[in-house]
Amino acid sequence: MSTLSGYQDKYPSIRFERRDGVLQITLHHEGGEFIVTESALRDLGRAFIDVAEDYENKVAILTGTGDRFATQFDYGSFIAKMQPDVFDFWIHTRTDGVRLVQAFLDIEVPVISAINGPVVTHSETPLLADVVLATEDTVFQDATHFLNGLPPGDGVHTVWTTLLGLNRGRHFLLTGRVLTAQEALELGVVAEVLAQDELLPRAWELATAWAKHSSATLRGTRAVLTKEWRRLVADQLHTGLTHEGFAGGFVGAFEVPEQPIVDLDPRH
Repeated sequence: MSTLSGYQDKYPSIRFERRDGVLQITLHHEGGEFIVTESALRDLGRAFIDVAEDYENKVAILTGTGDRFATQFDYGSFIAKMQPDVFDFWIHTRTDGVRLVQAFLDIEVPVISAINGPVVTHSETPLLADVVLATEDTVFQDATHFLNGLPPGDGVHTVWTTLLGLNRGRHFLLTGRVLTAQEALELGVVAEVLAQDELLPRAWELATAWAKHSSATLRGTRAVLTKEWRRLVADQLHTGLTHEGFAGGFVGAFEVPEQPIVDLDPRH
């Protein structure tokens, strides 16, 4: 069993706030827009375990900081961990990747994703929430896998082919197609599209209403609504990450880019 006081200051890239049983999980980097780093991804899986084991949590909200959810990727933080044995690194990365997705699904209360802007990397996590809200300027793209020489195996392959269907999902992952928020709404990827200043109030409105239900109702609802995702993830995630890791050893893994942190926002 965990308590908020035990994990509230444990993870540098994650801020926690709880009111009346509703836990808001906010991703950030030094108080600003979230940057995907090797350590941040590792911490996310462990943080979700803490959230799941805290029985004071009745509903969770996952969101980001500023007006972009995840567009900056710190390649340097990953490359620094690849020496001296890139395959040993990928074995550990596979473990962290499996934990990240499974631990998110293991949160036993309803989860809302409040996507505060473009997400072009690790979109699988927010899209696995029970209700997905997005801002009007949110766009979706997979910019860090096939476009960058890697198999899309860390969960995006499962999530996008399920949400869009096999053919549209594969097209999305292979071509780098950019989906607008309105397109995502029409395709069933997100549930609501809101103005930026309406996003979190709407998430809290839903979460506060849900938190009035009994623990048995909340946990039972989460269990039945994630059962299919759990089956798909158990079947596909480990293999996907294995292929991604194997290919990762052959795509310039030892070359540090000129700018270790790359802004992948497709609107630029």
